[in-house]
Amino acid sequence: MTTLRHGAQAPARWQLFACGLALLASCLLAASAGALVSNLPPLFSAALTPDPAARLPAPTRYLYRGTHTTVMPGIEAPLRTRLETTVPAELGDVLTFYRTELGKLGWQEKPDGAVIAADHAQLAFASPLGPAALELARKGGSTSVHLVQKNAEAATRANVLPEPDQAKLVFSNISGTDAVLTIDARTVRRTAGAHAVSLDLAPGRYSYELRVPDRSATTNVLTIAAGDAWELTVGRDGDAWPPLQLY
Repeated sequence: MTTLRHGAQAPARWQLFACGLALLASCLLAASAGALVSNLPPLFSAALTPDPAARLPAPTRYLYRGTHTTVMPGIEAPLRTRLETTVPAELGDVLTFYRTELGKLGWQEKPDGAVIAADHAQLAFASPLGPAALELARKGGSTSVHLVQKNAEAATRANVLPEPDQAKLVFSNISGTDAVLTIDARTVRRTAGAHAVSLDLAPGRYSYELRVPDRSATTNVLTIAAGDAWELTVGRDGDAWPPLQLY
């Protein structure tokens, strides 16, 4: 056994042996570290995964998300469900996500009128509940999503389902006085407490006027598409509410 004193030199054979041990240990450590890293999952993934808590398909990654439903008294199911979300991902990746997830739910993509570009996309679907539509738009480093699904059975029960290639407009007056709607060269009067009335209209852009006694008339423009149902309402205080899409 060799004793080393301060300032003494170890024999060359011991130096070579020590260096060999150090080299072997470093190789084993590097191999172990390499095996460990290769088995670790990535901390961040660009893949979009569906959120099981979302009412309509939506990725778990989002900057904003809001879900809106249109309901009618006495009918449990919504007539229309709309998802608005902003996803921090490329438009192509978001489009692939929705085509995959909507297909799993039985939504059938309709080729008519489909638009797919670098900065926006618009697709129509036939879903198990009724017509549906997807709109995507590229905004900065994110993609905005507008997804709508209609429920044809609920609209039929609510008596607001439009005729084929037509639109429907519902006029409601819940104020304590009479109200008058003028649209498409027609004048419709509803007394206080009267039930709502519906009008069949061709798709298009319509100017309309709502009037109640002792108030200035409210004028506006409503654009409606085939298959849509909208509601114009005079509120309890006599003010005209903004148009509401029912279906």
